[in-house]
Amino acid sequence: MEIIGELNYQPNILASTLASKKSVLFATLLPEPPSAEGYWNKPFIGIQKRIAELSQYGVQIQTFSFNQADSKSFATESKRILELQPDGVVMAPFFKKEAMQFIEELGELNIPFVFIDSEIKDAGQLSYIGQDSFQSGLVSGKLLDMILPAGNILVIHFAKEMDNQNHLIQREKGFYHWFAKRENNPHTLFTIEIPDTEDPKWMDQISKKIEEDNIKGIFVTNSRVFNIGRLLETRNIKDMMVIGHDLIKENLEYLKKDFVQFLICQRPEEQGYNAINKLFRSVVQKRKIEEENYTSIDIITKENADYYKEFK
Repeated sequence: MEIIGELNYQPNILASTLASKKSVLFATLLPEPPSAEGYWNKPFIGIQKRIAELSQYGVQIQTFSFNQADSKSFATESKRILELQPDGVVMAPFFKKEAMQFIEELGELNIPFVFIDSEIKDAGQLSYIGQDSFQSGLVSGKLLDMILPAGNILVIHFAKEMDNQNHLIQREKGFYHWFAKRENNPHTLFTIEIPDTEDPKWMDQISKKIEEDNIKGIFVTNSRVFNIGRLLETRNIKDMMVIGHDLIKENLEYLKKDFVQFLICQRPEEQGYNAINKLFRSVVQKRKIEEENYTSIDIITKENADYYKEFK
């Protein structure tokens, strides 16, 4: 043991894996992308890349997805993962209540898990890979405050079951915090939830809110800011300052047209890659992992969007 210490010996993980002939199975539980260009395709690209690199170690992946508008689908898919009993799980704890139930059952089976995109504090996770959602909201608040000298601001959640959407709530809290600490704040903030955009009445609801409350700035807490771009273009609403999230094809269109001024992005492919890497380093290499691994908060404008090709 003294010689091992002096030489800083490290076991050959590849040789050990080949000798044991044991494969390692990881499972992922992420939202189902609404389209081929959707945000949630991007973390999966990073996941597949790292899995391909680890194939010689016998690492395999099985993917599960849930409907972003249906918390029951999260619960259903989590039960399928528990039946599989993988060696580790990467999940987006999209619905907090259902995620906590899943986490409790993973703990009973001693299955480690990594959060991606959104975080539940002190839930027993091996690691979290993603933005600091509160800080992201704070950045958005500062940006909108800088470009909007006067006029009120509307925070929009395009989501169902908002009390269960932890990361969106944290973004909203960060956004409000910026204005709460600002001296002589010239803006009044309002929040609205739009659970369903299939019914075109949502456009009337927001248009009415804009007119009645002198709304001059809009903050969308998720990647569906293209809905606001479409509304502003369709209703010919001018001089609105808009900030949203994620450089997906639909959002880029309205960024280029100046209906959206800023997109806050978080390198989703990198998140997927690093989440699998954290599981591998812990489960296979038996290394200690940092609990929080915050990714960058990137601010995208139409002038620099073309230089972020890894997001598209």
